Amino acid sequence: MTETIYLDHAATTPMHPKVIDEMTDAMKNHYGNASSIHQIGRESKGILEEARRTFARSIQARPHEIIMTSGGTESDNMAIIKTAEKFKNHGKHIITTAVEHPAVLEPMEHLESEGFDVTFLPVNEHGEVTLEQVKEAIREDTILISIMYGNNEIGSLMPINAIGNYLRESDTKIIFHTDAVQAYGTEDIDVKRDNIDLLSVSAHKINGPKGIGFIYINQAIVIPRLIMGGEQENNKRAGTENIPAIVGFKKAVELRSENKEKLRDSYGHLKALFLEELKAAGIDFKVNGSIVDSLPHILSVHIKGVSAEKLLIHLDLAKIAVSIGSACSAGNIEPSHVLIALYDEKHPAVEETIRVSFGQDVTEEMIRKTVDKIKSACTFLKKNR
Repeated sequence: MTETIYLDHAATTPMHPKVIDEMTDAMKNHYGNASSIHQIGRESKGILEEARRTFARSIQARPHEIIMTSGGTESDNMAIIKTAEKFKNHGKHIITTAVEHPAVLEPMEHLESEGFDVTFLPVNEHGEVTLEQVKEAIREDTILISIMYGNNEIGSLMPINAIGNYLRESDTKIIFHTDAVQAYGTEDIDVKRDNIDLLSVSAHKINGPKGIGFIYINQAIVIPRLIMGGEQENNKRAGTENIPAIVGFKKAVELRSENKEKLRDSYGHLKALFLEELKAAGIDFKVNGSIVDSLPHILSVHIKGVSAEKLLIHLDLAKIAVSIGSACSAGNIEPSHVLIALYDEKHPAVEETIRVSFGQDVTEEMIRKTVDKIKSACTFLKKNR
């Protein structure tokens, strides 16, 4: 039987066996409602608070600044929409980038329909915005800056530290949010060092369960709840906490923290190997964005003269999973907004790019097999155009 090769870890990751074990135990033995005052409920509350401390340590935050959510999308929505709602009397201008995840872009578009003015910063040839761009975009009525930590399609890293420290030094009251969903688990995130007010994270990108994440909210910031109906999460997010998922998330964070440097080195090696193999195979390609200043697990490659959609089908039939865009655009035939922002809508890369993303179980042999299949698929597709 042909081995399945999964190279779409930026979309989601398989749960680590130890995560599954921890969740199974929690489902069997820790079923109490963390809001209940009896012993079974108090046990769940203790587990919840221990997890909150783990999450806080991972980004150098305080435990009470961590609010559990259903994942990155909810966290982004809460950060953006509720900040705008809270501070609209101070101004209605927001700054973001043209390459954000749809979980950021769609709330921005919603706010535009509500009368807010949103500046979508363009990116340079590396897929990055600069501190100077942010400085130039700031106005007297700017209330929020939301810039992703690392891009989910091309892996470009944004100057989060530089932006955060500029806002601190200029003593502005602008709220600073970053979507760290792709960066969490590989990058050294420190919300105090980088002067980040709001930060979004999701568990399923680091071999944890789907449907769980958190939002960090600086204790100096007060924004309304997105979800109402209870006083859970310090009265900031209603709903009975999902203890098994939180336990699994905590285990995933612990495992990632123990192996972060090893994984970074491994992903960097696999990325370099993939490019070496493409070159050795004689495939005409170009990396989208930067290889140096990028997330280690994401590689966006323009395979010149080959339809990415057709290439993906060939790879899928060979049981090799890659992507032609972000997971949240799955089934959408619209071209990647990230690639359009990087080039323009008529550039060949928009229709000829695949995204390869690495995980902890990816081997060198998998990389070689994938490139070999890409080579044969390219040969076939070019002959049968």
